[in-house]
Amino acid sequence: MIFILSLILLGAAVGAFGTLIGAGGGFILVPVLLLLYPNAEPESITAISLGVVFFNSFSGSIAYSKMKRIDYKSGWLFAAATLPGAIIGAATTDLIPRHIFNGIFGVLMVVAASYLLIRRRIVIKSNLDNSNSRWIAHQHLTEADGTTHDFSYDLRPGLFISLVIGYISTLLGIGGGIIHVPALSRILNFPVHIATATSHFILAIMALAGTLVHYFSGSFAQDGIERTLWIGIGAVIGAQLGAKLSSKVRSEWILNSLAIALGIAGLRIGISAL
Repeated sequence: MIFILSLILLGAAVGAFGTLIGAGGGFILVPVLLLLYPNAEPESITAISLGVVFFNSFSGSIAYSKMKRIDYKSGWLFAAATLPGAIIGAATTDLIPRHIFNGIFGVLMVVAASYLLIRRRIVIKSNLDNSNSRWIAHQHLTEADGTTHDFSYDLRPGLFISLVIGYISTLLGIGGGIIHVPALSRILNFPVHIATATSHFILAIMALAGTLVHYFSGSFAQDGIERTLWIGIGAVIGAQLGAKLSSKVRSEWILNSLAIALGIAGLRIGISAL
């Protein structure tokens, strides 16, 4: 009973913080699983993590939908772009030895953390100046509380980034939000709260595809599905809390918190690969 409760509490923590920053929580869960199960194969770790990411992002998407923060038009396009990479990534995880997996995971997280802390906002003016281009999307969203957002972005980098994220995220079991949120907010000019909500919607679709590939390929360990379900239950509860907290947290705090968490976890996992 204590073991089950600990899994639920882990899922709640992953769900709350993951939903708050729109990252799905996989970047938190994978390091924990790597430390708890040092002898587990990478595909088993990623299978459990992606399953939990699905529960978390699905629950968080419901909460964000009520707040009217999800850009569904962009979300469906980017989710579709992630699917080819997501399927290939999930199918090739078992080709990577555990120590190499740890090293790749650690480096990716440190690089992402450095980017968030140092990089200034990127505006693709040359593309956006051509407002008549069929590749430029002009979005207008009104949240449930009346807050309105008007922004424009170039679809081409968004689709390419989503394709790459689909592969990397399912390969490592991190969900992809740690890359998608900064990409949406820094490169595509999404308001941060809209970026986190839309990222969660994309994650739900992408994580489901990756989880199904892992399931049918037999990547789940003997008790992997059971662990996924218990952690997933906690993630569903935590995601609702994270979505509510998002309205009370400043945008810069969200990105800075994400960067710090990424850096710490990345260093810890990267060192273990040496």
